[in-house]
Amino acid sequence: MRNILLLPVFLVALHQLVAAQDGAISGPTTSASAAGYSCDPNKCILPSCNCASTNPPGGLSPSEVPQFVVFTADDAIQSYTLDSVNQFLAQRKNPNGCPIKMTYFTSLNYTNYTLVTDWYVAGNEIADHTMTHVGSPPADEINGNLIALNALAGIPLDSIKGFRAPYLNYTADTFHLLAAADFTYDSSTAASIPVTDQDTDAYWPYTLDYGLANDCLTVDNICKGQPQLPGFWEIPMYAFFDELGVNGPHLMDPWLDAANGASAVNDTATLEYMKSTFTAHYSGNRQPIGLYTHPIHLSTTYPGVDPPNSTIQMLNQYLDWLQEQQDVWIVSNEQLLAWVQNPVPVSQLDTVEALKCPTPDVDPTLHICNGVPINEAGLLQECAFSDFPFFTCYGCPEVEVSPMNPNPPQQVPQGQKARFRLPANCSTPFWDPIAGNCLCVSDDCAFTDNSRPIGPNGANLTGGGTGDNITGGSATAVPTYVNFNGAGAAGFSSNDPIRFVSGLAGGIVGAIAALTFIDL
Repeated sequence: MRNILLLPVFLVALHQLVAAQDGAISGPTTSASAAGYSCDPNKCILPSCNCASTNPPGGLSPSEVPQFVVFTADDAIQSYTLDSVNQFLAQRKNPNGCPIKMTYFTSLNYTNYTLVTDWYVAGNEIADHTMTHVGSPPADEINGNLIALNALAGIPLDSIKGFRAPYLNYTADTFHLLAAADFTYDSSTAASIPVTDQDTDAYWPYTLDYGLANDCLTVDNICKGQPQLPGFWEIPMYAFFDELGVNGPHLMDPWLDAANGASAVNDTATLEYMKSTFTAHYSGNRQPIGLYTHPIHLSTTYPGVDPPNSTIQMLNQYLDWLQEQQDVWIVSNEQLLAWVQNPVPVSQLDTVEALKCPTPDVDPTLHICNGVPINEAGLLQECAFSDFPFFTCYGCPEVEVSPMNPNPPQQVPQGQKARFRLPANCSTPFWDPIAGNCLCVSDDCAFTDNSRPIGPNGANLTGGGTGDNITGGSATAVPTYVNFNGAGAAGFSSNDPIRFVSGLAGGIVGAIAALTFIDL
């Protein structure tokens, strides 16, 4: 355990926030000489220690290793950002039949807390991205986010394992703050040299027992053995590379970049270099590769954003192509790290609990505010703050949360009682914050595993991609997803800003049967 503004102003502020921090890099951010990295593999032993290495962990050969594709999103969680993620992931399954899980690095400005709860209960990883989205964050921004996510979204503190610095702007002190707050990993550094280069910095996730080995040319007081934080992991962000090679890297939202030194974005060129970079990983040491997104850029339900449908279709085509390859898994950072800590060959992936898809066995007729919208319909509380309105199961605070006050006292409406916050010994989908009752204790909560058997004996270890492909240069309509609770797809009404800002959205666990999609 860890010891209303006018709506147009709101929209402009949020869009400018995202547009300013696309995580672009223009060339190598490290070198072997700058890294000065040295690690003793005889002393650094899994699961608690791992040297920065381009070789697969556990001494496995690349042919025995899954090709992991990490999917992450940054910033606020809102209906329109989940719509954006869903158009790529909701219809997909991994080789074991499980829906795709992803990591959402959540900052709290503009975030709807009940959607954080729903997204977590649906099986996704919630990670820390500071409270107010500040680079080189102080402790109150990091720790305040933990406190608020736990208090108002019901995310167990032990489940918030990862951190990404806004703007990818971190310092050596950031790592010390994270380790002190009992985080498991950071994912803010770039792997900026192609895997085909002899001096590549595309390392498998590693611990900082012997210091950092990435970004050594761009951040002070790191590398050459610093910072030494035993057991604290770094999950590098793996860049794509266009025809310019090491001089043509693309990191976050690469589809926003012009490829090959051109002056305009070209979806065909982007798809080509994304496939080429993936192939270099897949045919080499199978270091993970990632899709690191700011969902608002490709949201089709956010007013004022008109994403090119061809780009959305191109990304679905890329994901379809990935899932046609053997042993490709689209995962969260948490799932990736679970495998790295205890690596097994593809023939034994059935034993990896993190890759399964357990669904909480909660009676759908129960009326409890638990992050499963079919249970919680009508029970959410609306916190109508002028700056950041939101909904929550856990009681509206008297004042807006802030780094100085991340867990204010509750408002208690007349005739009602204060809501009970999630205790340490209960799992989120089984907690009733109105009655203060746990449907089970943490060690006997009932989950149904919906994964199908995989492994040797000729099993088909490809995933299930059903995205729309680009055909003949034209794109088909992008599906919009119906909310968990059966309400209509999120829409915008200038007469109802709270509902727009805080509308419910679906998650991606197929066992929650209310999740469907419709073509517009």
